[in-house]
Amino acid sequence: MSETLTKRLASSNTGSRQSRSCKVCRTRKVKCDRVKPCHACCTHGYPSHCIYDIAPGEDFRPLSQADEIRNLRNEIRDLNSRIEDSSPSQRRLKQLRNFFETIRTASDDVVDRLIAEIRGQGQSSHRDKRAEPWMESYSGTKYVNADRVRGENAEQDLSVVPRRYSRDASEESDSAYGSICRMDSTSSMLDVFIERFVDAFSPEVDAKAGEAGAIRRAAEIRMFSPILRDAFESVSQVFFGRSVENQTVEVRGFSAYPRVLRSLQEALLDSERSKAESTLATVVLLMAFESVERTGQASLIAHVLGALRLIQHRGPENHMYGVEHLIFTELRPYWVSASFTARKPSFLAQENWKTVPWSAGTTPKNILHYLLDLAVEIPGFLSQYDDLQAGIDLNILSPHEKSVKQIALWNGVGDLTNRFTLWKINSVDGYPDGPPAEVPAAVEDAAQFPIFRCRDLRTGAVITPTKFEYPDLLLTQTMCIYYTARLILSSVDTRPTDRVGPLEQYQLACGICRSLEWYILKSPGNMINRLAFPVRVAWEAFPDGGPERRFLWEVLKLVEKRHSLALWGSGMEELSVRHNSPPRATHSTVGA
Repeated sequence: MSETLTKRLASSNTGSRQSRSCKVCRTRKVKCDRVKPCHACCTHGYPSHCIYDIAPGEDFRPLSQADEIRNLRNEIRDLNSRIEDSSPSQRRLKQLRNFFETIRTASDDVVDRLIAEIRGQGQSSHRDKRAEPWMESYSGTKYVNADRVRGENAEQDLSVVPRRYSRDASEESDSAYGSICRMDSTSSMLDVFIERFVDAFSPEVDAKAGEAGAIRRAAEIRMFSPILRDAFESVSQVFFGRSVENQTVEVRGFSAYPRVLRSLQEALLDSERSKAESTLATVVLLMAFESVERTGQASLIAHVLGALRLIQHRGPENHMYGVEHLIFTELRPYWVSASFTARKPSFLAQENWKTVPWSAGTTPKNILHYLLDLAVEIPGFLSQYDDLQAGIDLNILSPHEKSVKQIALWNGVGDLTNRFTLWKINSVDGYPDGPPAEVPAAVEDAAQFPIFRCRDLRTGAVITPTKFEYPDLLLTQTMCIYYTARLILSSVDTRPTDRVGPLEQYQLACGICRSLEWYILKSPGNMINRLAFPVRVAWEAFPDGGPERRFLWEVLKLVEKRHSLALWGSGMEELSVRHNSPPRATHSTVGA
């Protein structure tokens, strides 16, 4: 009897131990270390897939990796506090960390002032001949100008002189930066750079501003992926160096960028690694980087289209949880915009891509996503229109074939136009916090933001219309995408009756312009990139040399200056939906 009982207990214990492994490890039949996320899931690039089945009432809970890291950091902090008075170097290290925290949390003008003061100290004629550890790789080395790295001004070279932060060992100061005599920790500097990059491109916002946590979540899992870690380090150094005009830091980030691209290419060619969330996160990270640096005219759209193909390759079921879900849902407007530029039917219009990513309830569908459910059908109509026009131009369609294709296009465009109108009535006019309000554009506000002026199409006179104010940023972005989608759809609306004509097209483009001030002045960080595509579509809807394009040109330059986004300063011609985009904007083309 006792032997039977022992066997049952042993069997029960074995089953209990097995149930304490995560679901992925049990399926793969590999050893699980019972940490969340476990080592095996992290190694294979799927930390968000690490899920434990815990029976009701069971005491076992997997050890949270985040909690463990937090405990270790607390322990390190405690140990550092015990020895902080043991030597001057430890006091300087503490002040250095305070300086890092200031850089991370202070406003841009405060940070710029701190950097300027440090540079002033570093330009002393009595410099320490030994370079700091994090700068040693620059000593005596010749680097190309950052513009040359970006493919411009290739004939010019520049010797980058490292800036040193040196003081006499006997000097003391109570300021956060005054006693810095050396940059002791490269990893600490990189953490500062990465946090600044994340704060800019993934600010912490509430649901009414729209979700913006994808890049922040990607930064949290970079420790599990060498390629993602290297990508963050490279782009964050370039971003930080450019924002504070420190070319040494910028060029150092650029020097690592080709290695990141090679590693990404290798990952994309591997059938297993191409589906890893870290690979997708790396592509998205490089998208953000290209909006800052614009290394080539087609570089941004190449990354966006590449990410779109990668998302399709992974399938909708792989975008239900974790950072993968955030990348698909938060950045869905980018994926839809990319399908517009391709002018081909998109997989995003398939029903499973409209439902499966939200089926686990990770995030709810909001007003923007219900609009995008309609917008994803537009590329199919663009393709139909292009095929019809090609057949007409080549004279390969019979009158009957032409009539059938034309009627099919007209019926589809008319039906979708009606659904857009119905969506606006139900979702915008009945928005819980109220629809957009029209307010006068005050001339005294011109110092803060350009005043939009347009033409009265009946008289031809230049007027200053009202501007839109919104209850929140989410509705602002949604309405700009609504105007954009309607504009693009109207470009293939050739119906003999009820078509969206030039007057309505003009009003749709003006709607985008009248919404820009509210969004650009209120959106945190670089969330303004979410309106890059609508701005480009509005540009192409207006005639050359008019007040409308002059306004948009001023907005483009304003955003480029305030946010260091080279994409906006370029005129964003790579985002054009047309086959033959107008040339890059110049002062002459906008009448400036």
